[in-house]
Amino acid sequence: MSKVTVVGAGNVGATAANVMAIREVADEVVMIDIKEGVSEGKAMDMMQTANLLDMNTRIKGVTNDYEATKDSDVVVITSGIPRKPGMTREELIGVNAGIVKQVTESVLKHSPNAIIVCVSNPMDTMTYLIHKISGLPKNRIIGMGGALDSSRFKYYLSQALNANPNEVEGFVIGGHGDTTMIPMKRFAALRGVPATTLLDAETMDKVVADTMVGGATLTKLLGTSAWYAPGAATAEVVEAIIHDQKCIIPCSALVEGEYGESGLCIGVPCLLGKGGIEKIIEIELNEEEKALFAKSAAAVRKTNEALPC
Repeated sequence: MSKVTVVGAGNVGATAANVMAIREVADEVVMIDIKEGVSEGKAMDMMQTANLLDMNTRIKGVTNDYEATKDSDVVVITSGIPRKPGMTREELIGVNAGIVKQVTESVLKHSPNAIIVCVSNPMDTMTYLIHKISGLPKNRIIGMGGALDSSRFKYYLSQALNANPNEVEGFVIGGHGDTTMIPMKRFAALRGVPATTLLDAETMDKVVADTMVGGATLTKLLGTSAWYAPGAATAEVVEAIIHDQKCIIPCSALVEGEYGESGLCIGVPCLLGKGGIEKIIEIELNEEEKALFAKSAAAVRKTNEALPC
């Protein structure tokens, strides 16, 4: 029986759990939160859709009871305070580092063989923190950010192309930040046709710029961080693992020489399966892309230096 735990039953965590349940990613999804009644109530609400949606996944909500998470195959960590308007992901580091450390230790106590998917911001740095404190092999710690950034890139591409979003191809590498992500316009396509041949340079540059501030745009509109796309992106990563899909999804991974960088977690194309990150896919970057990636890595490394432990 497959089991996934989602730590944090806020907007992103609850959406991820709901999408996983509807898609029947796992047999059981456990939501755990520090606030009494929140995860229990949301789990009950979701389960009351089971008959309506012909859903077979069992959803359980608990408050601070990590025993209920025992033997999870995948643990998703969404815990932490969300971004507020004008706040950068990096400004969250002090508070969220302590939360992520405590959560990681608690879940591994009960699920020592779990693969961990980090959603908490600043995501690349929190993923790196989990590596530092857990001692787990690099394949079992995954940062979700690249999946979300790539989804946003494809959205903006579909808008510019006036095309079905499901027909659009595109991905983002680099840090999960407004100034560090790198939408790979050279590889963007509509059913295999390069987007650079369908859009003029000015339009393509706007798609890239809009993608990079995609999260900040939504935070300004909503007054808090987005949750539908982050939750769905998280579910996509977990599904690739639980169902051993062997699909390539950009994720934050610990690099050890790949793309010329080492000793940090940053967004790169990853082959995901039951082993977690089964392979980092190295694509040949041109000189411009190499420079952008090096700049992004330097920014992520600087943020890592602010970790309190």
